[in-house]
Amino acid sequence: MADVQIAEQVRRRRTFAIISHPDAGKTTLTEKLLLFSGAIQIAGSVKARKATRHATSDWMEIEKQRGISVASSVMQMEYRDCVINLLDTPGHQDFSEDTYRVLTAVDAALMVIDAANGVEPQTRRLLQVCRARNTPILTFVNKMDREVKDPLVLMDEIERELGMEVVPFTWPVGMGKAFHGVMDLREKQMRVFSPGEDRVSGKSGAEDEILAGLDNPAYAERFGMQYEQAKGEIELLTDAAPPFDMADFRAGRQTPMFFGSAVNNFGVREVLDALVDLAPPPGDRVSIQRTVHPEETKFTGVVFKIQANMDPAHRDRIAFLRVASGHFERGMRLKVVRSGKEMRPNTVVSFLSQRRELLDEAFAGDIIGIPNHGVLQLGDTITEGEQLQFTGLPFFAPEMFRSVEVADPLKTKQLRAGLTQLGEEGAIQVFRPVAGSVLLLGAVGQLQFEVVAHRLEHEYSCKARILPARYNVARWVTCDAADGGDKELQRFIDGNAHRVALDAVDAPTVLLEYAGELRAMQENWPKIKFHALREHAGLVFQKQLAG
Repeated sequence: MADVQIAEQVRRRRTFAIISHPDAGKTTLTEKLLLFSGAIQIAGSVKARKATRHATSDWMEIEKQRGISVASSVMQMEYRDCVINLLDTPGHQDFSEDTYRVLTAVDAALMVIDAANGVEPQTRRLLQVCRARNTPILTFVNKMDREVKDPLVLMDEIERELGMEVVPFTWPVGMGKAFHGVMDLREKQMRVFSPGEDRVSGKSGAEDEILAGLDNPAYAERFGMQYEQAKGEIELLTDAAPPFDMADFRAGRQTPMFFGSAVNNFGVREVLDALVDLAPPPGDRVSIQRTVHPEETKFTGVVFKIQANMDPAHRDRIAFLRVASGHFERGMRLKVVRSGKEMRPNTVVSFLSQRRELLDEAFAGDIIGIPNHGVLQLGDTITEGEQLQFTGLPFFAPEMFRSVEVADPLKTKQLRAGLTQLGEEGAIQVFRPVAGSVLLLGAVGQLQFEVVAHRLEHEYSCKARILPARYNVARWVTCDAADGGDKELQRFIDGNAHRVALDAVDAPTVLLEYAGELRAMQENWPKIKFHALREHAGLVFQKQLAG
């Protein structure tokens, strides 16, 4: 395909993640974005535990039972001649690793704020990740149909807590039972609120009542004191709020803010339009060897997520790959740089959550799914032959540890197979002690252990006992070539075999009970480096090159 055709396709792409604290309405907003784009005709419900419908983006059995997202979902849709790749992430902090890795695969983020609660702890953590990568962020203040915080207070809180300028694109008229709609400050019109949950008839939002002007005389008569208050706030914003600056937005220093009610389909269209108009198309991506440009003709991509058993009947493993450059065609010859293996994927899929379609082609920014059985790992770079390794996929040292044993000894094989796959997927960190046979699990939060136990039982027919473990600290260990390299590292492992384990990619890890032990170990082994973060490119690829 010609360079100009590839460049045109890249310009059409928008790839973004939706992030929030749990229960801010993130998954509901995801549903409504799909609804407004025409990708689905009726939204699911995540409210009732025993509901007959569930959120389109929540496909795992435990998600349907608990009404929460525990795995990231990928959905592709078309809107206004743009191809939108939308990634719904878990809000719960126990699954933050999955969210962090997803954020490495997107070009923008949509932050959902619960208008009653304001900025919450998990929102701050996720924003730190976005800010570190200079990811552009749009803000949607949700649940305006409830009694919530004053919008000026929310705006000030976002600026203070998240350290970025806020530029309102819409402004609410009232709240709760007296919520009348939003003023579109750029289009200078009002969209009148009317409740309605599941369906969008005709074109997206075409049935909403639109009133022209920001100071239409009819407003005061129809909306009373709520309009008068909003009018005063808008006048204040006109004088005090900074003008929108595209460069500051693209650099992650400024966020446009929208108000609405996702469950009522209200305020969603403005957000979808802003994503098309403001979010950047795919940009350059850094590899160890060079910077890769999205318009290049040669295909490159990076695996940022592995999901096992999306189709439990077929025990499948899907590698989610972000296309970084070039033109992907089904059946083309590709190389897994880490292993040197060649592959010709013929069953590559695109997603609408669990629903999938065979894919014939893809371009930079697209998220594609490659079914495989252990050939691909998290962080793998795939090219048409070039030796490249993309950087930036994080693995964090676990903060909680458990040992695991099988309830039925005859199911030992299933336990190991299940944990191997879940470890490679990144759902949990699995450690194999150098000395000993009991597998150890590492996680950020307790809920990860519960999900793993549930999935082992329901996806691998293996009931496991999750037991306490004595460890509280983990660090990956390496040694530079100048300090003795592999020989010194092996000497360290031999001398500490009782507390060294190998993770899913055989990276050596030291496990300790107390932080004080780590300080003593660092003094006793000055040539060994102890890492709280394992980036795939930093450790695994360098080890492969050395080998």
